[in-house]
Amino acid sequence: MREYLVTLLLSAALCYLITPFVRTIAIRFGAMADVRSRDIHILPTPRWGGLAMLIAMALTFLIVNNLPLVGKSFGHETQGIFLASTFVVLLGMADDRFQLDALTKLAGQALAAGILLIYGIQILWVPINGVITLPASIGQLVTVLIVLVTINAVNFIDGMDGLAAGIVAIAGIAFFAFAYLLAVDYGFSRAGAPSLTTAILIGVCVGFLPHNAHPAKIFMGDSGSMLLGLLLAAASITLTGQIDPNAISAEKVGPTLLPLLLPFAVLAIPLADLVLAVLRRIKAGKSPFAPDKEHLHHRLMKAGNSQLKTAIILYLWTATIAFPVTISAFAPLWVAAITAAILVGITILVSRRSKVMT
Repeated sequence: MREYLVTLLLSAALCYLITPFVRTIAIRFGAMADVRSRDIHILPTPRWGGLAMLIAMALTFLIVNNLPLVGKSFGHETQGIFLASTFVVLLGMADDRFQLDALTKLAGQALAAGILLIYGIQILWVPINGVITLPASIGQLVTVLIVLVTINAVNFIDGMDGLAAGIVAIAGIAFFAFAYLLAVDYGFSRAGAPSLTTAILIGVCVGFLPHNAHPAKIFMGDSGSMLLGLLLAAASITLTGQIDPNAISAEKVGPTLLPLLLPFAVLAIPLADLVLAVLRRIKAGKSPFAPDKEHLHHRLMKAGNSQLKTAIILYLWTATIAFPVTISAFAPLWVAAITAAILVGITILVSRRSKVMT
């Protein structure tokens, strides 16, 4: 655990230090988010935050590679995750600068998923009526779908200062806790791609947040949101590959199901926003990718909440779902229920206070 904490703090510190330099580069190359009618920010703001995250990730890999425990996490899967991450960041940087069309971005995201497949990162089984081993083609298709959905869920929620970075950090904490506790409880290797990936994921989010919190000095852009989505999806998929479902399912169903369900649980808020946006736009006869001002954060702000309050409320909503789901895999349900109740109470207090203040 100590080495993963070092990894997390190192990636956070590196991302924090690198981001101002990337901001300068983004301004120089014109990678700016101009103010549009649907935007919340009031001044043109540089993008390319994903580049700072990727550089921090690469440097962290180089430094922690020699640690006794974490060093064992480096292998074929980690190499594939880094290459896919580099690809989506370059794709996102191109979009941040030149505004690529939606189909081009979707094709690029699918190619990134293809890189993961080349390195053997794919869904191998599903826990339905026991354990069903998937044919290679079906497993590959499911893998690509998970990657696409997760990337776009994070992308859709990235519409307000600090929102995506904070939500993904909370999601990463929940997923790291699950992956590590699962290894401890069931004797799996604690040195694996899921734990390493999520430790770095949390770190880059924490390091980027001070620059991205309201008022944001830099946006993560598509380069950042696609990177975070890819890392979360990759951590989930690699975790399923480390688990012997037959060994666990006989004792407890939760740990077998959760590697597949946890990414959707921890990203429940972005996923809900994604689904609602697609349905709303199709109903209006528009493209599912057509932008609007009806996302969850827009609605909370219309109710009178500030940007900061809106972000905190959405952080709490995410934690209310993510942490109890993780706890339920290792503790009695009443512990998860109490945790959820406490978080719901805090969310209600924050929401009421914000309304009183406004």
